Amino acid sequence: MTCDLCDAARLTKRYYEDDVCWIADCEICLVPMVVWDVHDPSPPPEVKEHLWSHLRAVADVEFADVTWTIDDHMRNIPDHYHAHARPPYFWRRGERL
Repeated sequence: MTCDLCDAARLTKRYYEDDVCWIADCEICLVPMVVWDVHDPSPPPEVKEHLWSHLRAVADVEFADVTWTIDDHMRNIPDHYHAHARPPYFWRRGERL
């Protein structure tokens, strides 16, 4: 069985890449997502800060007009660390308020 995040296919907009991580729009929810290059769900604190700092830089540009948050609850791929930048009301997009 292969891991979609390990494959790192370029299916959506790619924002950033280095020897530790890559950032692209999530294929499912289309918000910026940082992915650790190591197939492991628990990066050490210094790696997590590296990942989050680059995600912050991307999200600050993409969501410049709103307050956004980092969501690292790994719902669909729980065994490979990744985190999403979420704008407000993300899960309610398209609903009438």
